[in-house]
Amino acid sequence: MMRYPPMGLLAGLLIVLSTPGLAATDAAEDAARWDILHDMYFKDRPVEEAGALIRIDAPARAHDAALVPVRIEVEPSLRLKSLSLLVDKNPVPLAATFRFGPASAGNGIETRVRVNEYTNLHAVGETQDGRLLMTAVYVKAAGGCSAPAVKDPQEAMARLGRIKVKLPETLSPGSPATAQVMVSHPNSSGLQFDQVSRTYIPAHYIQSIVIRAGGQTVLEADTDISISEDPNLRFSFLPTGGDSLEVVAQDTKGATFTHSVPLTTAAAKGDPAL
Repeated sequence: MMRYPPMGLLAGLLIVLSTPGLAATDAAEDAARWDILHDMYFKDRPVEEAGALIRIDAPARAHDAALVPVRIEVEPSLRLKSLSLLVDKNPVPLAATFRFGPASAGNGIETRVRVNEYTNLHAVGETQDGRLLMTAVYVKAAGGCSAPAVKDPQEAMARLGRIKVKLPETLSPGSPATAQVMVSHPNSSGLQFDQVSRTYIPAHYIQSIVIRAGGQTVLEADTDISISEDPNLRFSFLPTGGDSLEVVAQDTKGATFTHSVPLTTAAAKGDPAL
């Protein structure tokens, strides 16, 4: 599991990189920031430009900084071992690392992130032979990490940990299918201010999601505060006849949430879990 750097170190990084005179232009500042993040998360490993092999699709200007949709597309011929998503200027830049298992049917991912200020988003894929391929896109949004939750706190806690799975109406064993998993969770960032208590809401978020099909791993995700409220993942997998899709999520308070749906046509039409 990838280790996240201390919050104090990341806060210091933001201050240093915002100091006048460090970079002559925004582009130079962004490049300097990426150099530090590269060293922080990938150490001395070379990172190559992905070109057309990996692409990030995100809004140039986000409608809601706390719910920014991100789709990472991967060339089908490229088989990745893992994929890391970074929001460069967030307090914790590494939003998630996804590791792909034998039941994965492609390495593309869709999710939603918080964006704290105008920033680059980076996706770094690790190939089966250990190469690192990187692509980036610029997103204009601000305040996403401190924005209040959309749901009422009491309602959010009442639904805490409920998992919903969406599947296609028809499934063919061995043929790739697309699924969507949503975990009901406030994913509190630790930067949101409670106007009633006049205190900051403690960080409390989903830190891991494991998805299996027929007992085989599809996806393992390590997530952090940059993932939005009600974590949402869309991915491809290989169904096997008569088996189930299982989801196990764990949050930072040690709670574990599980849900399973059979991989049958009837079950695929709707999962009322949420």
